[in-house]
Amino acid sequence: MARQSPLDTIAKMVDLSMLTNPAETRLAKASNIWDLRTIAKKRTPRGPFDYTDGAAEDEIGIARARQAFQDVELHPTVLEDVTNVSTGWDVLGRPSAFPLAIAPTGFTRLMHTAGEPAGARAAAAYGIPFTLSTLGTTSIEDTRAASPHGRLWMQLYMMKERSRSIELVHRAKAAGFDALHITVDTPVAGARHRDKRNGMQFPPRLTPTAMLDAAPKVEWWWSFLTGEPIEFAAISEWDGTVAELLDTMFDPSVDYDALAEVREAWDGPIVVKGVQSLADAKRLADLGVDAITLSNHGGRQLDRAPVPFLLLPEVAREVGGDLEVHLDTGIMSGTDIVSAIALGARSTMVGRAYLYGLMAGGQAGVNRALAILTDEIARTMRLLGVGSLEELGPQHVTQLERLVPRR
Repeated sequence: MARQSPLDTIAKMVDLSMLTNPAETRLAKASNIWDLRTIAKKRTPRGPFDYTDGAAEDEIGIARARQAFQDVELHPTVLEDVTNVSTGWDVLGRPSAFPLAIAPTGFTRLMHTAGEPAGARAAAAYGIPFTLSTLGTTSIEDTRAASPHGRLWMQLYMMKERSRSIELVHRAKAAGFDALHITVDTPVAGARHRDKRNGMQFPPRLTPTAMLDAAPKVEWWWSFLTGEPIEFAAISEWDGTVAELLDTMFDPSVDYDALAEVREAWDGPIVVKGVQSLADAKRLADLGVDAITLSNHGGRQLDRAPVPFLLLPEVAREVGGDLEVHLDTGIMSGTDIVSAIALGARSTMVGRAYLYGLMAGGQAGVNRALAILTDEIARTMRLLGVGSLEELGPQHVTQLERLVPRR
C-alpha cells in the first residue's frame, strides 16, 4: 500500500482552499461584528478607522445606544414549530428579505478601496437595500452600475448650494433609486475629537505620523495609492480637513420648507432621517412623509442626544399607523435588529457594522458582516419561538431601565 504523504494527512484535517485564501481564513474566524471590528482595526490606518469607529465629543451617545440594546430581556415562547422562519416583509412598498438596510456612510472608499460598490453588491445578494450617502465616494451612476438589479436608496443633505442637492435628486431618480432619505440632524458638523487629533484630511496625507502608522498596514496604503482616485457623489474635488468639508456642505438654515422643495423634485418615497423626539415624529406624520428614521447619527452629531432605541416604543405606538418607523444607531447584532422590530420598527440600518466588515476584508468582509447579521436574525427568531416578523411584538422584549429621567 502506498505510503500517505504528510500533505495528504493535512488535507484531511484542513480545507486547503482556506490556506490559499488568507482573507477568507481571517474572516471565517469572525463570529460576530465585534470580531470584524478587531480585524478591521489591525488592517486599517488610524485615521480612517477612528473616523468610522468614533463619535462626537466624549462618545457617550454611541455608548448609551449600544448599552440600551444590551439592557434588553427577551421572552421566548417554547414548543413552537420554527423549522422555517420568514425573515422579510415589505419596506417602503417593496420586498426586503430582512428588516435591514445598509446605512449611508461618508468617505467609504477611505475605509477600503472596494467602497460603496462592495456594499451595494452584498446588499443585493442578501435582498436588502443599500443607501448611498451624499458624502459617498462613488457616484450615483457607478453605484448603480455595480448593482444593476439591487435596491438602492439615496441619502440627501440639504446643502448650502441648494441646487446641488436637487441635482442629486434628479440623478438618483434617473438611476432608478427608489427612496430618498433626507438627513436632518446636521445643521453643523459634530465635534469629532478623534478626527481632529488624527489630523483627518481628504484625501489622506502620507505624513511622518501616517507613515509610521501605515507600516504594518501596507495593503491598505498600496490599494489607496494605486487605486482609482476617490471622488464624492456630490463634490468633484476637495482638499482640506473633514470638518471643513462638512461645515461647507451642511446648511444650518434648513427647515420644514426644504421638504416641500425636495418633494417637488422627487415622486418616490421620502424618509426623514435623524428624528429624535415624539413631537417631531408627529409633525412629520402630519406632513405625510412615508417614513422616519429614529437616529442620532450614530452618536456623531450631538453627543448625549436621546437614544433612538429607547424612543422607539412610544414613537411606534403614536405614529406607526401613519408612517413607517425605521431605526439606526448602536446596532451591532441580529438580536438588536429583532428587538427593534418587536418594539415597532419596520426596518433598521447598519453603518459601522457594515464598515467593520469592509475594512476587515473588502467585498468578502461585507459579505461576512451581512452573513453574521442575517444568521443572527433567523436564529434569534427561532429561539424566541416566532416564525415570521409579523409575530414579533412588545411581549417578546423588555427594555430594562438604566437611564430613567429624574422626576
